[in-house]
Amino acid sequence: MKALDELTFDNRFARLGDAFSTHVLPEPISEPRLVVASPAAMALLDLAPAVAESPLFAELFGGHKLWAEAEPRAMVYSGHQFGSYNPQLGDGRGLLLGEVYNQAGEHWDLHLKGAGQTPYSRMGDGRAVLRSSIREFLASEALHALGIPTTRALCVIGSDTPVWREKQERAAMVLRLAPSHIRFGHFEYFYYTKRPEQQKALGEHVLAMHFPECREQPEPYLAMFREIVERNAELIAKWQAYGFCHGVMNTDNMSILGITFDFGPFAFLDDFDANFICNHSDDRGRYSFSNQVPIGQWNLSALAQALTPFISVEALRETLGLYLPLFQVHYLDLMRRRLGLTTGEDNDQALVEQLLQLMQGSGVDYNLFFRHLGEHSAESAVARLRDDFVDIKGFDAWAERYCARVSRDGNDDQSERRQRMHAVNPLYILRNYLAQEAIDAAEAGDYSVVRRLHEVLSDPFNEQPGMAHFAERPPEWGKHLEISCSS
Repeated sequence: MKALDELTFDNRFARLGDAFSTHVLPEPISEPRLVVASPAAMALLDLAPAVAESPLFAELFGGHKLWAEAEPRAMVYSGHQFGSYNPQLGDGRGLLLGEVYNQAGEHWDLHLKGAGQTPYSRMGDGRAVLRSSIREFLASEALHALGIPTTRALCVIGSDTPVWREKQERAAMVLRLAPSHIRFGHFEYFYYTKRPEQQKALGEHVLAMHFPECREQPEPYLAMFREIVERNAELIAKWQAYGFCHGVMNTDNMSILGITFDFGPFAFLDDFDANFICNHSDDRGRYSFSNQVPIGQWNLSALAQALTPFISVEALRETLGLYLPLFQVHYLDLMRRRLGLTTGEDNDQALVEQLLQLMQGSGVDYNLFFRHLGEHSAESAVARLRDDFVDIKGFDAWAERYCARVSRDGNDDQSERRQRMHAVNPLYILRNYLAQEAIDAAEAGDYSVVRRLHEVLSDPFNEQPGMAHFAERPPEWGKHLEISCSS
């Protein structure tokens, strides 16, 4: 393990130059203090958990100190926001402090969110508030524990610095990690501003740093785009299978690596609702739960447009055509496993769709249904779950088909079935009301709640003694929390 002052920097993106980012120093927050840290994320930098308790830790990630080898940069990019193109966005409150490589040879961006104003702040104060920082931290680490590709969160640092949103709040900073913070919007920026040399330099950088295997292909850019399509198809399949709603799927919030990126008004489904909208600013439901699949394709189309200088339109169109079939393969595989099935049949897609139609409007807790389905034999489980459904006759018909399907699957050992299903069906999910309880306590100066919640969510599939509260269905008030983009 390393000490904080022993991190090894290799700032590859910064070397692209001033056309891609602007040098900006972090603006420190007052009285920086540790709110929560992730030992698993710290291990990515070869840091021991105890390092988080040192004063230097809060000073570094609260903007007070900086490594001599760090090169803090605010990245410039553009993007389509709610379907409309915005010509210049950029890191308005975040800074890429530098790139660290660990003993395994992995490179990790250190990106400090809430670090103050940059040239891209667009009238904003460049700050993040404690509540949004806690939400991003919890979501990043919870998604990772579920096996969903995501940025990671190292820590949240709180402060006494006042900031104004709908009311006065306190500033905080969250340090997030990713192999890259390059977005779809980076390519869009150089495409629409007609800067072919910079766009080519960006493309070569991305190929060399993140898709080196594609450089061996006859058409490296096409191979890279295909990989991006495949990764996003798998990512969104996992979102849908686990009931995760991103909330703001703008192209500037889409990672070139196909990882969950830029957490705003996200939510996991409580009661199943295909039309669920987690962002109260999304009055037309563009980013509703069911729309995430077509929006993923729309965003990839926007990226494809920006890549037309390198790839033929015909090849781009053909590659985009892979997205929906790939999504269906990944999604159906996950849902089969959630249902406890180990083989495939042609009617499995219909079995899943019929179940979701029955869940719709019945007030069935999406994730707990699958968890409880694995507690007992198929026949016993559906008998216990049937009263949760409004259309009991319809559910009974589905249950009969499901039990017959399980029988044909041929895995009769109930202990093995339970173990297999519990390994993919989480007991603990980051529900909005749990996050709000942690935020309320943290704003009152008690960080124990967010730390305990993070610990529970870090092991979502295994029952943990004394943590039954975190596995309960939410209270009614907890199902209707409005989450905004304001951070």
